[in-house]
Amino acid sequence: MRTCLVVDDSTVIRKIARRILEEMDFEITEAEDGEKALEVCKCGLPDAVLLDWNMPVMDGFEFLGNLRRLPGGDQPKVVFCTTENGIDHIARGLDAGANEYIMKPFDKDIVAAKFREVGLIEVTVPV
Repeated sequence: MRTCLVVDDSTVIRKIARRILEEMDFEITEAEDGEKALEVCKCGLPDAVLLDWNMPVMDGFEFLGNLRRLPGGDQPKVVFCTTENGIDHIARGLDAGANEYIMKPFDKDIVAAKFREVGLIEVTVPV
């Protein structure tokens, strides 16, 4: 089963993301900040990371830099999740190593589309 680490300081966002991703057949691990997420990754890298940008302790940008420096840390697909819609903010995240981004609030269709774009779920073609 594919794995996804959901990193967000909001328990509500983590709960919503968990529900959506479990319906997409992902096994979910949660962390409420980048520091805890990094510890999870040191124990075993997930296939995907749904990453909040603005968090206490260690923000998403700092976490992403640390993740990408871990052995194998270039492998997880990282989709950052943000309320910031400035092109500079988005470009900074993508330049730091994020594979895609999602604007909050999000729903299942948005998550599925972005996960498809980065190759985490298969594209289904209607017959």
